[in-house]
Amino acid sequence: MALTDQLSSPISRRGFLRQSFAFSALAALGSDIAFAHAPANSPGAHEVLMIGDWGYDDAAAQARVAAGMTAYARKNSIHPDAFFLLGDNWYGALDGGVNSTRWKTNFEDMYPRDVYNCPAYAVLGNHDYQRWPESKVESELAYARTPGTRWTMPARWYTFEFPRKNPLITFIALDSNMPHGKPSTPNPGKLPRDFTLTPEEKDQQLAWLTTELARPRTTPYLAVIAHHPVYSNGPHGDHATLIADWDPLFRKHDVTLYLAGHDHDLQHLEFENHPTSFFLSGGGGADLYDLKTDPTHRGPYAQKVYGFSQLSITPDQLTLRHLDTEGRILHAFTKTPAGKITVS
Repeated sequence: MALTDQLSSPISRRGFLRQSFAFSALAALGSDIAFAHAPANSPGAHEVLMIGDWGYDDAAAQARVAAGMTAYARKNSIHPDAFFLLGDNWYGALDGGVNSTRWKTNFEDMYPRDVYNCPAYAVLGNHDYQRWPESKVESELAYARTPGTRWTMPARWYTFEFPRKNPLITFIALDSNMPHGKPSTPNPGKLPRDFTLTPEEKDQQLAWLTTELARPRTTPYLAVIAHHPVYSNGPHGDHATLIADWDPLFRKHDVTLYLAGHDHDLQHLEFENHPTSFFLSGGGGADLYDLKTDPTHRGPYAQKVYGFSQLSITPDQLTLRHLDTEGRILHAFTKTPAGKITVS
């Protein structure tokens, strides 16, 4: 596949107007969505940069996204306080486990410390769960204990407040690799390549999540991070298990934001009277996917494009941006603690 940033046409003006009308109608029904010019930066904000689906075997596209993100950060004097890795961190073999050379070439050097001098919070994707032949999951957990690394994965699911001093947002990082009952990929003489959480681990995580969401918190925002989207306009579509298990909890506890990857594109979905904004960043380097649902029908935004994403956090609002490999803002929106959304 040719490495191009624009593998599908951007939304036409007519399509954008249809989309704008649809979301204006949605606002009238109570979702409180408005439209404004995309901001270029958020002065005084705590910054997070993020990518998903990045650790591809062929690192050419990953390198382009990384270079574009790094150039964007330097040009705009952005010093991220955190770097989010939204799963599918390693496709194919991670030969040597914690001693694999890929840790240096495709993580430590690809995202230079002079720009990303911050924790790199990671979650597990389905390709991380593939054995080639070793468990990459165990290697990723072990690498987080390597002295001096920015790689941060204390467990398969964990929580943290951000920033560390005077926190504004609580993040809950989850393992979305749900048991699916399908047979593993045949691999004679070796352990299965494809595996997920066991049913017991799934139940354990859900009980933990229920407890975490019920805890008193002082931060004005609450966000959940995982690899698989709950809702997606991409080929994987909506995730029935996550809708059944997680979505009612998001509604009950007013989760502000859900960050994911998995479908290789960039998306932002809003639903009437739902407290959660669904933000998908899966353009970090793996081959891109065709969209299944037109964003003019369910959006406000989805595009098949390589790129990265940015989250700017202030006490007054969150600002989220999708950007291409040239650092151009493709889509942006803000969200207040009260849930008012302004789409750019």
